[in-house]
Amino acid sequence: MSVMPVTIAVLGLGEAGGALARDLVRAGAVVRGYDPQVTAAEGIIDTGSESEAAEGADLVLSVNSASVAVDALRAGAKGVGSGAAWADLNTGSPGLKRQLAAIAAESGIAFADVSIMAPVPGKGLKVPLLVSGVAAASVAETLSALGASIDVLEGEAGLAAERKLLRSVFFKGMSAAVVEALTAAKAAGKEDWLRKMITDELTAADESTVDRLETGSYQHSKRRTDEMAAAAEMLDELGVPNDVASASRDQLARITENKLK
Repeated sequence: MSVMPVTIAVLGLGEAGGALARDLVRAGAVVRGYDPQVTAAEGIIDTGSESEAAEGADLVLSVNSASVAVDALRAGAKGVGSGAAWADLNTGSPGLKRQLAAIAAESGIAFADVSIMAPVPGKGLKVPLLVSGVAAASVAETLSALGASIDVLEGEAGLAAERKLLRSVFFKGMSAAVVEALTAAKAAGKEDWLRKMITDELTAADESTVDRLETGSYQHSKRRTDEMAAAAEMLDELGVPNDVASASRDQLARITENKLK
């Protein structure tokens, strides 16, 4: 007796959604897609709305953007059948994910908060995923059977988003610091030197590095405030925007102020 293939709706067929949809098709799923600006690729059933895409789907993946996540859910909920789950893969705050979970619950839809933990291009369905919420286990089971790499977090929707964004504060903040520093170094004619220094520091990093960065900021906040004020002034002299240097100066100043209270 043959087993019916799982049907998955993918809302948003841009870079991430398109790659996931294509991999789901290759994995044997029936994929129903909707994107008001992108035509579905070969093998994906192109539909005319969120609700039409959701009709007959076992799982709906919302992969558009956080700014339209609520509208997409409200529009698509009309087509979600009994027993189907809605998974929001957009990069939104934990509060937004909890709001989406509440809206889904009002319509009797099981909801899951899914966080994409690495760039999708080049990885597709193999991209690391985290999932939380009432439908976490069922969503993980469905996607894992199709080859996805997904870990379940016990608890409410928003927990997966929380972990992703905590990680983003570090990674995107570090990226911003590297970009600003290298831009300044290029303006000063020292780009090669600084690039090697950054590479050496990152290569040598270990658990003690994290402790040193944290405790040092608290122990030496006053001196480092003055140092970053001088760094921001130097970037001004070089004609380089100093968003990161100025933010670091202000953070260190707040730490110093709090220590004096």
